[in-house]
Amino acid sequence: MNITIFIKRHPVLTYFVLTFAISCGGFLIVAGPGGIPGNTKQIDKLFPIALMTLLISPITAGILSTSLVHGKAGFRELLSRLIKWRTGVRWYVAALLITPFLVTAILLVLSLFSPKFLPEISITKDKASLLLTGIIVGLMGGLFEEIGWTGFAVPKIRQHYGVLATGLIVGFLWGAWHIPVTFWASGDSSGVLSLPLFLPPLLFYILVLPVFRVLMVWVYDHTDSLLITILMHASLTGSTLFVLKPQAIDVPLMIYYIIFAVVLWFVVVVVVGANGWKRRPTGLYDEVHECNKSQE
Repeated sequence: MNITIFIKRHPVLTYFVLTFAISCGGFLIVAGPGGIPGNTKQIDKLFPIALMTLLISPITAGILSTSLVHGKAGFRELLSRLIKWRTGVRWYVAALLITPFLVTAILLVLSLFSPKFLPEISITKDKASLLLTGIIVGLMGGLFEEIGWTGFAVPKIRQHYGVLATGLIVGFLWGAWHIPVTFWASGDSSGVLSLPLFLPPLLFYILVLPVFRVLMVWVYDHTDSLLITILMHASLTGSTLFVLKPQAIDVPLMIYYIIFAVVLWFVVVVVVGANGWKRRPTGLYDEVHECNKSQE
């Protein structure tokens, strides 16, 4: 079968294969096949490079997949969703404040039992730098990742599945995509895997990210705005990894992530379930899809 025909018939598979191939291939070049897990010295030196190889994979795969499947029309449509900002204030509120509100509430309750759960913003002296770092890193991660996850994969999967299934499919793969670099970065000074370093983020990837992606798909479903999704992604990253990051580690941190996931599921059931699970988007993406389908 001609490779072009295969790609157009299996665009989602193509995207995910490219994403994982680029990230894992680049990561292996950086870390080396014999350096996994890494030792503390290697991790400190190579982590920024390893992180960049991870971040460039979704956006690269998204751009390549858009080019191969939709051509120039796909890029015009992608840009229209990227700059679409007129979606209503409530969607900006949902995208930007869901995570900070829930995380703050959870941490405040847990901090009654241990000061280790106090959010970073409440104890740091340089609050401005912390906020700026969280915003910059969050926006960078949101832009690099969502060009692929939401820019390409989500609309394709939504043509066949509802909000819940689409969110869980993309969410579990999104979580799995983080695991190799995290595994490498969880080595101790001798290069032996440290479970206290590895298990908490692993739990975050397999419990929190899938359900949070359901909420992201729900917001995108009602806005058709890639910009809003990037902001929502940035809010999650900036809040959980920087501004509201607790001091807890190991088992206490795992407990926090479990509670966070449970609360998110409650929000999904109440908010998304009440508004319907199967609303189909009616944006320009569908027009491009129909156009390409008619040309096959």
